Amino acid sequence: MNFSIALAPGDGIGPEVVEQAVKVLDATGDKTGHIFNYVELEVGGCAIDSTGEPLPPETLEFVKQCDALLLGAVGGPKWETLPGRLRPERALLGLRAGLGAFANLRPVRLLPQLRTACPIKDEILVKSNADHKPEFDILIVRELTGGLYFGEHGRSADGKIAFDTEKYSWLEIERVLRMGYDAAMGRSKKLCIVDKSNVLESSRLWREVASVVSKDYPAVETNFLYVDNAAMQLIRDPGQFDVIVTSNLFGDILSDEASVLTGSIGMLPSASLGAATNRGRRMGIYEPIHGSAPDIAGKDLANPLGTILSAAMMLYYSFGLEKEASLIESAVGATLDSGLRTADIASASGLTVSEKIVGASAMGDAVVRAIENRL
Repeated sequence: MNFSIALAPGDGIGPEVVEQAVKVLDATGDKTGHIFNYVELEVGGCAIDSTGEPLPPETLEFVKQCDALLLGAVGGPKWETLPGRLRPERALLGLRAGLGAFANLRPVRLLPQLRTACPIKDEILVKSNADHKPEFDILIVRELTGGLYFGEHGRSADGKIAFDTEKYSWLEIERVLRMGYDAAMGRSKKLCIVDKSNVLESSRLWREVASVVSKDYPAVETNFLYVDNAAMQLIRDPGQFDVIVTSNLFGDILSDEASVLTGSIGMLPSASLGAATNRGRRMGIYEPIHGSAPDIAGKDLANPLGTILSAAMMLYYSFGLEKEASLIESAVGATLDSGLRTADIASASGLTVSEKIVGASAMGDAVVRAIENRL
């Protein structure tokens, strides 16, 4: 089959990690008989330099004509002094809103090869694990097109008072809750809703909607945590969580916190999804959760595995290619089994005699070889 993929490498290390993901996608296509066609587009800081806008309207229209979007990273010190509406990050908000990508899925899993990279002790990791293994597998579902990031914001006339408004509708909450519940049904049937309902009226609405939606999923165990408690519980017992559903701001913070438990933020992929089409597929934005890391850009030091695993999520959610997605995931596992590490996971875990530090390009090549060698 043929698929059209919009590529938005972006800024900093974005082009480097996207390049490796494309190599892996092409190797997967060669192995399984699929053809991936790419359209490269500018978003973020590079688009500001070229056009004066972080997301030119024609770029969004090009993306809409593709089957999915693979994104690198945006932003950097070069553009930090620009007004908010012209910051590179506005491209992300525009893409999410323009594509109707209302739910961000961020899997947070401790790979056994990187166990020593996790700062949590074994006795904590096994606490909620039925088979007493030091591991966890969490899916954070973050609402993506509402809340504080999209609410009314501004300054007073004298510029000395600033405000950002948290605003949610019943529909916005219900659709992301249902995506979380659907995910939980295919996992361990446990869902935790994170809010701040003891203070925020918007959070109280989340609980009202949940009381209705949960009735459609009687097999799923539902519980609630205040966000401050959830942040603590992620550290003291991450294995207690299966699926977490939360608001835009809380999901942004908690998923970055959880990434530390996996050894490196460079390992984590994400999928930003909208409503399913009548074919059961979803247009999606696929990107690692890390930033543009301008301090290491152009040095071949970045970890491309988060982007490569994001490409696997794209195959699964937007293209319905479950076996092909599993092929990439298993190839990443085999590459880590071989002892290869980028600097971020090597420094966290401590190298053994069987491990070797490599750059982004070599890590991408290794995943390609693992795909070619798999039956």
